[in-house]
Amino acid sequence: MERESFEDDEVAEILNEYFISIKVDREERPDLDSIYMTFCQALTGHGGWPMTIFMTPDKKPFYAGTYFPKRSKHGYPGLIEILNKIKDSWRLKKEDIVKESHEIVESVNTFAKHNVREGLSKEDIIDVFESFKEMFDEVHGGFGTRPKFPTPHNLLFLLRYWKVFGEKKALDMVQKTLDGMYKGGIFDHIGFGFSRYSTDEKWLVPHFEKMLYDNALLAITYAESYQATNKRLYKKIAKNVLDYIIRDMTSEEDGFYSAEDADSEGVEGKFYVWPSDEIKNILGKSDGDVYCKYYDITEYGNFEGMNIPNLIEEDIEQLDNDLELSNKLDVLREKLFRYREKRVHPHKDDKVLTSWNGLMIAAMAIVGRVLDDDIYTNKAKMAWRFISHKLIRKDGRLLARYRDNESAYLAYLDDYAFLIWGLIELYETTFDVEYLKRALSLNEDMIRLFWDDNEGGFYLYGEDSEQLIMRPKDIYDGAIPSGNSIAALNMLKLFKLTGDKDLEKRVENMFEIFGNKVKANLISHSYFMISLLFSSTPNKEITIAGDRHEETTIDMINEINKRFLPFTTVLLNDEGQDIYEIAPFIKEQKEIDNKPTAYVCEGFACNMPVTDKEKLIKLLKDRN
Repeated sequence: MERESFEDDEVAEILNEYFISIKVDREERPDLDSIYMTFCQALTGHGGWPMTIFMTPDKKPFYAGTYFPKRSKHGYPGLIEILNKIKDSWRLKKEDIVKESHEIVESVNTFAKHNVREGLSKEDIIDVFESFKEMFDEVHGGFGTRPKFPTPHNLLFLLRYWKVFGEKKALDMVQKTLDGMYKGGIFDHIGFGFSRYSTDEKWLVPHFEKMLYDNALLAITYAESYQATNKRLYKKIAKNVLDYIIRDMTSEEDGFYSAEDADSEGVEGKFYVWPSDEIKNILGKSDGDVYCKYYDITEYGNFEGMNIPNLIEEDIEQLDNDLELSNKLDVLREKLFRYREKRVHPHKDDKVLTSWNGLMIAAMAIVGRVLDDDIYTNKAKMAWRFISHKLIRKDGRLLARYRDNESAYLAYLDDYAFLIWGLIELYETTFDVEYLKRALSLNEDMIRLFWDDNEGGFYLYGEDSEQLIMRPKDIYDGAIPSGNSIAALNMLKLFKLTGDKDLEKRVENMFEIFGNKVKANLISHSYFMISLLFSSTPNKEITIAGDRHEETTIDMINEINKRFLPFTTVLLNDEGQDIYEIAPFIKEQKEIDNKPTAYVCEGFACNMPVTDKEKLIKLLKDRN
């Protein structure tokens, strides 16, 4: 629409004469996006982007739609015709339009506030799994047909379902999907990182845009799957994804950029596709033939006469286990990468969003912990330092966006929730109590600014923010988990780490207040259901007493980190006053005989403390 209409003189003349045009970046203003998308769906029965809203001067909508061509075609009404009709209607029937807009707002607000309290149960958790099983693509992995989105939080749910119920099918679905996505063109086999979605069932042809949030959540999913399966390839993919982020998506100030476009030189995917003769010219005929054989590069191409490198027909485990071949292909890939770097790059969206940076901080911390690699842990630390300097005001209020040395917009629920998640993961990776203190402080601010004191749950924007025509509360886990879903799991973890029962009560309230909406479409609330799993599963609470840098302490922590323990929280008792203020109950969990000691508790009961790594391993071998 931008190219077709908004940059067109004829359209611009009508807009400038009769309308005030406002272009909204939905990533900078998710509050506006959420509110007016609700109205678009109410008025038209569907939503999507680009979204076009016509409203009265007091911000009340009366006409909405998604894509409009410049002139009517293929059954779509043309923007010029719509503009002229609305201009005439406003002149002739202004009072009627204003009255109708008030009625629309009142009706949508009434519907949004209508909450039927209904709890969630174990049966609902099972129903989510059964729904995924029905939708699963047994051939290529993923769920449903084209287009196919990674939606990593669905896989995170299935990993936890497998852990709790021992349901092998859940783990099989995760592995098939992770393998399928990696083999396909949705993964950039030359420069790494995942694209936003696949346009076909077999993950071959992506929409070439790369999003920070997808890559954060996918890195977490591959790292957790490595813990669950010990499949070395998943470790490699998690590293590849974060190496791409460090190389291409990190600012000089250590914040993470938002996205890379699909287009370069006005053509979608041009940067990423190859003719076969170009590859053979770069690598030489012999090496070129080897690369083309494994990566499906042919003279005729697999995408509009060109080639998207992929491994769809290959046995990726066998390939990974053939170290000589695998190393050779890596060398060839590096040559192609250096050549590709000379091409015109897609546009980079260089705004730094607090919310998505919170996700990437969590990813860097988790991968750093799981792989015992300080490169990623340090990047998480540096990104948090950037946010604390650039995106927190002097009064402590978090902000949402940084770009060109300007910080703007009061942070939304997602900013708080996602950043708190990142800080919790940083604590459990480094055991630096400062990260846990900041997570708790931000959580208190989030409750104060966003919590609905009448019904419960968190609003999308704060009580100190611009007050709009409605104040939404979102629980839908779409491309990204909702702020409410992540906040719920954060609070359950913080409750386990601190013993603050108020946090647990708030989450129990959320299960009730959102239960009815969640039940209406269980599969679309998979991250929220992870919170329910965490709440209803016996949790392990581990305290390691000892010096973080002492060899036995490190060994014990590494034994915990290498295992998939999604219902386990870990504290380090280094006898510091700060940790005692946060978690006073660990004061008595000290070293025994001056040896690092592990305390493993579960279901309100603690095992005998152990000072031997092998005994700790036995305690960790239970399911959770």
